[in-house]
Parts: sequence; C-alpha cells; structure tokens
Amino acid sequence: MTSLTYQTLDKDVRQLQQSDVAAFATQISGGVFGAADAAYDEARKVWNGTVDRRPALIARCMKDSDVQAAVRFAAAHKMLLSVRGGGHHIAGNAVAEGGLMIDLSGMRTVVVDAAKRTARVAAGALLGDFDREAQAHGLATPLGINSTTGVAGLTLGGGFGWLTRRHGLTIDNLLRATVVIADGTERVASPTSEPELFWALRGGGGNFGVATSFEFQLHEVGPEVYSGLVVYPFAQAQQVLRAWRDFTAGAPDELSVWTVMRKAPPLPFLPESVHGTEVVILPLVYSGDVEAGERAAAPVLQFGDPLATALGPTPYVGFQSAFDPLLTPGSRNYWKSNNFSTLSDAALDLVIDSVGRLPGPACEIFIAQLGGAMARVKPDDTAFVGRDARYIMNVHGRWSDAADDERVRAWARQVFQDAVPHATGGGYVNFLTEDEAERVAGSYGANYPRLQAVKRQFDPGNLFRMNLNIEPAP
Repeated sequence: MTSLTYQTLDKDVRQLQQSDVAAFATQISGGVFGAADAAYDEARKVWNGTVDRRPALIARCMKDSDVQAAVRFAAAHKMLLSVRGGGHHIAGNAVAEGGLMIDLSGMRTVVVDAAKRTARVAAGALLGDFDREAQAHGLATPLGINSTTGVAGLTLGGGFGWLTRRHGLTIDNLLRATVVIADGTERVASPTSEPELFWALRGGGGNFGVATSFEFQLHEVGPEVYSGLVVYPFAQAQQVLRAWRDFTAGAPDELSVWTVMRKAPPLPFLPESVHGTEVVILPLVYSGDVEAGERAAAPVLQFGDPLATALGPTPYVGFQSAFDPLLTPGSRNYWKSNNFSTLSDAALDLVIDSVGRLPGPACEIFIAQLGGAMARVKPDDTAFVGRDARYIMNVHGRWSDAADDERVRAWARQVFQDAVPHATGGGYVNFLTEDEAERVAGSYGANYPRLQAVKRQFDPGNLFRMNLNIEPAP
C-alpha cells in the first residue's frame, strides 16, 4: 500500500503517502500505529463502550516534543485531530474517526514537592496515579471520584469531587500548565505567563491546545478520612432526600454528602434480600479530623431507618477508588446532566419517580453536593462559570447490549427534560454527551465570547475541534 486514506478537518477524504507516514513515525517516541498494527485496536479503545471509532493513525506520544511533532503533522495535512488522555469522557472525543489520535496515555509521571505542597502531573496520568503519589505525603487536591479518570480531561473541564467544598474545583488549584498550541509551539500558561490562555484552560476544555503537563496546589488530607456509605430503603426516598437536602444546606465545608439512587449492587454489608432492589445510597466524606467527621456526619444516620451503614476511618486513596467496580471500562454509557442552585420538593419527587423506572440494573441517578469553596470564586475568574450550582445531577445510563441503546438513552433524555424547569440552565462540560453541542455556549454563559476570543488567538483554524467545541470568534 502506497497511501493512507484520512479525514480532513472539513470532513473531506484525502490520501497520505506512506513515505510521509514513515517520516512522521520517526518523530514519535512511542510509535505510530495504523489499522494493520497489533497495538491499534487496544490503543483506540476508550472507557465508553458505545464509542467504536477508527483513527487513520495513532501517535503514542511519550514527551512534549512528540506532541509538537504530531500537532504540526496534523496541521500540515489539515487532518482531523483528537487527543486522548485518560479516554474517560462520555462523548468519546478522544478518538477521531479517520483522523490522527494523539495518545498521551504513556505520559503518566507525577512528581510531588512535599515542601512546597505542589505536584507536577503529566497529561496521561490517571486520578489513581496522582492520588497515590500525593497521599504518600499526606497531601491531595480536589479530583473526581473514579481512579481511572484522566487528570487532564477532568482538569480542563473544571473538575469536582469529595474535596471541592473545602478546597474548590480542580482548576481552582491549578498553578500552571504547559500547552502545545495549534502552530506546534509550546506555551506555559499561568497567572503571569499567557494569563488569557490560563484563564481559558480552567474550564474551557481541550479547545486551545494539547496540555502536556499541569502543576497543582496540594493540601493536607488524610491519609485517613471519615467516609463510607449509608443505605436507605427506596420506600423512604421522599423522606430521606428531603432530610438530605435540608442537612446539606448547612453542612460544613469539610463534609460532602452525595446521593445515589439505583438498584443495590451486591455489597457485602447489605442484606442479600436487598440486592437488585432500588435503594437510596448516601456516600459521604469528611476531609478534616476523623473524630470531628464522625460527629458532623451523625445526622445522616437519622434521615430514616437505614438498611445498612459502612462508615469509619478509611484511607483517602482507597475511598477515591471505591466506586471503580461500578464504573469499569467497556460498558455502554450515556449521560444527561442538570445543574441546580436549589432542590425543590417537586424536583426531588421527579427524580424519585424516574428511579422507579430505571431501564437496567446498572443505571442510576446521582446528585453531587457542591457549594462551599467552589462557590466563593467569581464566575468570571475562570472559564468555568457554573459557580451557582449547589448540586449537579447526573442521569447515568449504563448497559451492555447494543439492542438497548435507544431505550436507555430515551429514559435519560426524559429525566433530563423533566428536570429542566427546576434547573439553572447551565451545564458541566465534563458530563455533556456527543449530541449536546447546543449546550456548550450556555454552559459558559457570559464567559463564552471571551473564550471565543482566546480560541481565535491560539487556534484560529479550529484544529482542536474534537471536543465540546468553542468556535473561534469571527
């Protein structure tokens, strides 16, 4: 074969000469793979099993100069380009059909400076990599809740988790980032170097370049925190959710209590008779003193008559991976998400009704409690604008058989639509799916024109478009 078919940015089909591909491969430390190579199929897999795209080429980058070479190659050939960090985003934009996928998964270095309480994290690192290295020094920064999530994607979209109420979003703890922009040059973005780019990176997603590394502020956390689960019968859902809502309105910043409604998995501390039935699960974390956490969380046990509790001192790094078994890669996934500033009785009732119509045993609705430190940052201080969201609801469709695709998606869409009158109208870009491009501008609100201006400055040709895309200002 003397040529390779690929897709351009404008969705035209063109040919690459094999000599050009071979020359490109010499610039990439980890190699360049095509469909005929043994490593290809594994390299193109991402977390969401509904994503089955076939890039023309995959460049496994191991250092910044590899990324620069890959960006220049894509730009020179006007080649559709995608960037894979952890490959965990629901939309699957890490994989460009017929294009070039920059694979950062080999760049997983995490270097902690315990004296300065900072960490430098490469773009392929996963949350588990970061947490383990930081917790070796009793330190952490706000991340997500699944250890296989990529740090890069989480950060660029905002990032929230158990520490957000106390220490803000992931982006609120970002000190600087190294980015390869569309012309293949590398920039360091910080409050004093490329400040507009730094502003946009904190919530604007992968629209402005390929972030190759991040430096974060760390905080004293753990190594043990008071955490665990309280499980209530679904028959008490109305009582429990109202009590949870009222309690969380005045909870200290150190305490995060979420709610998850789903069919009970076979957890060892749950009676076997409960397995497979609808339940209300309240996972919680207190990030301060363990004894203070036990006192602060005690009211959560009084919302009703619990089926079971599993609370106590837990290694923070362990709780960060506690939900991994429910979020394993390869299943089919579809999400719909709403932000709420308050949760009315009517909003809670519609959620309860929707859980009564779960389309499968792995489907769920969770509501994350936010606020606290996150809400004390001004909406225009970073690209992330949803500081008014005290709660984020994620309607999580998860299933295995492709024949159920439309049924599960229809359920998720209906729950989302029913909740719209009660929601803020904003969105969290890390939860937006591939069919929600119309929600992107609304998710950035008044910050959107400024983001378009930054996009025009650093990526005027919209090379980085395989994302929740912000088009350059005209």
